[in-house]
Amino acid sequence: MNLIQQAKDSINSIILKAYNKAAAAGQFPEGAALTGTVEIPKDASNGDYAANHAMTGARALHMAPRKIAETLIANMDLSGTWFASVEAAGPGFINFRLGESWYGDVLKNVAGEGEDYGRVDIGRGKKAMVEFVSANPTGPMHMGNARGGVLGDALASVLDRAGYEVWREFYVNDAGNQIEKFATSIDARYQQLLEGKIDLSDEEYGKFPEDGYHGEDIKELAKAFREQYGDNFGEKDVAERHAVMARFGLERNIPKMQSDLRRYGIEYDEWFFESTLHDSGYVVDTVNELTKRGYTYEKDGALWLRTAEILTENLLKAGKTQKDIDKLDLKDDVLRRANGFYTYFAADIAYHRNKLEKRGFDWAINVWGADHHGHVARLKGALDALGLDGEHRLDIVLMQLVKLMSNGAEVRMSKRTGKAISLTDLLDEIPVDAARYFFNTRPESPVVFDLELAKRQDSENPVYYVQYAHARICSLISALREEGHGVPTECDFSLLTDDSEKELIKQLAALPEEITLAAHDLDPSRINKYVTELAARFHRFYTVCHIRGAEEEVLKARLMLADCVRRVIAISLSVIGVSAPEKM
Repeated sequence: MNLIQQAKDSINSIILKAYNKAAAAGQFPEGAALTGTVEIPKDASNGDYAANHAMTGARALHMAPRKIAETLIANMDLSGTWFASVEAAGPGFINFRLGESWYGDVLKNVAGEGEDYGRVDIGRGKKAMVEFVSANPTGPMHMGNARGGVLGDALASVLDRAGYEVWREFYVNDAGNQIEKFATSIDARYQQLLEGKIDLSDEEYGKFPEDGYHGEDIKELAKAFREQYGDNFGEKDVAERHAVMARFGLERNIPKMQSDLRRYGIEYDEWFFESTLHDSGYVVDTVNELTKRGYTYEKDGALWLRTAEILTENLLKAGKTQKDIDKLDLKDDVLRRANGFYTYFAADIAYHRNKLEKRGFDWAINVWGADHHGHVARLKGALDALGLDGEHRLDIVLMQLVKLMSNGAEVRMSKRTGKAISLTDLLDEIPVDAARYFFNTRPESPVVFDLELAKRQDSENPVYYVQYAHARICSLISALREEGHGVPTECDFSLLTDDSEKELIKQLAALPEEITLAAHDLDPSRINKYVTELAARFHRFYTVCHIRGAEEEVLKARLMLADCVRRVIAISLSVIGVSAPEKM
């Protein structure tokens, strides 16, 4: 239950009733449309809620906004509402102040809904797929995958609490050029082993493919392959050799990716393999469907998608001029090369058609690196061409890069391996909770990740600061229980009159609104900010308002407030996949 939204709705109702009463008395013209917005003022001295109806209605009512506000207030009846008072302010704002009943209802709501507190139903059961990480299975996952992992997982949790039926998916690129390059790289290292030259650099060896995968992990795979298949496998046909080597590498890399992500707190509903699209003929079928609809043509032996035409049509519908569009230098895309092989783009179109058409997801969301920016409009356009409304049913969250810092200097290589920092390296350095919390920032902002800060156990470390608030409340509840004071099921909420108590309750009330906004904006980092502010308000309350030693009824009310904070911190942290320890 969103008591902030309900309070806003109540204000709209109070104002409408006041208008009708004033109009019936001849103070306003009848039949005017009096609408406006209700906001929470930044300055609490301006009340708890401010409505601008008097200013937006000035033209319709032919009256000065301030006069409208005063007339509306004179006709208001606040009895039986959550509001204790109302006043006109400035040029015509109508400021409402909450009464004690609202604060009590917030705490009853938190306690009554339990683990479900903060759930809203904007999704109304629609099926939403969140595809994230989807790293190439040709090597270890890196820092960017670490960020994409938590953004995707936290976003999926937000959408679940917002009323969507959520599906988490990892798309495995186990077909195409990168897999052939993967097999070629393993083969080259295998040959190098057979020749006894595995310790030579690529420059010294001179036979390793320039565009191959040069990591140490490929050498390890080649060694494992030789142990299993012996020294005579090089005599096999190249195509057969590469097929076996690719399968051998994937069978080792993919389980490692799964275990690393599981360690990171991420479980998927499905690992979807690109190869299934090719093997089932779905890529061919998708390209044929585009051809049927008149969106392809042949040139130089290849089959092309009329991408420029599709995007031009969409941009014109969006209000862009042809002159603006010409500046974009739009180009068409190859779907099938002259050699008969289908491109990655063709497979990607088929995959997203599979999501929206075959599996029936209402909404597909991908978390991609910012370097994929140019791919977004092309993919949406292709789905539009298939009649799947890609513009509205596909959303892409683009995330910026990660910069890892240690002692003021950027870290590019692992001290342990001497290679680029991988997800495994990161989780060997810092707790999973810290990694998830620090990476869950606004996707469009680059992350500067301070290793030392993530390890600190003090209030400078935001995840420690929040977890400490939870542990502090747990310790308090345990100590008071031993003294005979259990968390009450009922208490006199009217005793919670201090400003720090009221501000804390307001923050508790904000979780459903934050879930709503995080889902709407595809920005799970709102929950980080929310729970950090909740912890800060609790620490202020705990300093100002003593619980132990307070009068019995006051103790009960404050103890119930603290327990509600404990519940909401735990819920908020669970949304972003961070633990809520009871002791620290």
